Amino acid sequence: MTRLLPRRAGTASLMLQVVLATLPGLAALVAFFGVGVLLTVALAVLGAVLAEAFGLWLRGRSIRLGLGDGSAIVTGLLLGLALPPLLPAGLTMLGAGLAVLLGKHVYGGLGQNPFNPAMVGYAILLVSFPVAMTTWTALPQMLANGPAGLLDAGAVIFAGASPDAFTGPTPLDDFKHREGLTVAEWQAVSGLGGHFAGQGWEWVNLGFLAGGLYLLQRRVFSWHAPVGMLAALALCAGLFWDGGSSSSPGSPLFHLLGGATMLGAFFIVTDPVSGARSPRGRLIFGIGVGILVYVIRAFGGYPDAMAFAVLLMNAAAPMIDAWTRPRPYGHPPASASKEP
Repeated sequence: MTRLLPRRAGTASLMLQVVLATLPGLAALVAFFGVGVLLTVALAVLGAVLAEAFGLWLRGRSIRLGLGDGSAIVTGLLLGLALPPLLPAGLTMLGAGLAVLLGKHVYGGLGQNPFNPAMVGYAILLVSFPVAMTTWTALPQMLANGPAGLLDAGAVIFAGASPDAFTGPTPLDDFKHREGLTVAEWQAVSGLGGHFAGQGWEWVNLGFLAGGLYLLQRRVFSWHAPVGMLAALALCAGLFWDGGSSSSPGSPLFHLLGGATMLGAFFIVTDPVSGARSPRGRLIFGIGVGILVYVIRAFGGYPDAMAFAVLLMNAAAPMIDAWTRPRPYGHPPASASKEP
């Protein structure tokens, strides 16, 4: 117990820094997509904390000590930031609960999970409720803050009021189904184009970039995974960018500043448990995520591919570790086959 408490105290301090680093991105989400963001984030955190307490109780662990490390709060926060602002309350809490129980506790709790818990919850919701998960606050309601915006958001989230007047597709989704329009034509007629990646989304991603740079400066994680992911995504987008034709998958800036790119790069792929362990392994892990994000966005069926890309690379992380961890001279990789 004397060793457990300092470790959990250190984990709690780390989680607090992560929470603080999300604030610029959260502020941008609220500014452009309304106060429904705050309600959804709060519900996701609540669902994650309740699931954490339930999981600890089932496993016979101390609920007070388990909740004290703050990991459930961060899981709920990251999931809530990725969810549509007007997602029904029941779906938000369901996703958060499954993220903690199926993404962490079934594997033995904190530090034992092979998959990123927040992305587990997001992926389950996306494949189960695809329409609700790809419907975001529409442009006319972006600045619906204050009491009126809170009442409107609450009516949709809690009371099940029709969200049709408040919602629409994300720029990534609308761009993917633009029906033969060039990039310039799409930006002109959709109302979602913005300057680079969709109105409001550039600022959201710049907010999470600022938070990520703060965590890098604090040495919460190394540069390898986020730089690998962003470089691979930009390179893929650059190779396939044709100047904006009707078949263009989007420019490098469109992909770097659109969707959940910066949230994923600095708050998801940097998870020290579900990613690769060595510096070279983390770089390869990040590169793999970046490539998969682009491939799924450009050629797959989902507009924002972060969850699936991360989960696929989580599955590959043990193999990456086996080939990139330093080994004593003369020792073959652990996975290498032996001669008969």
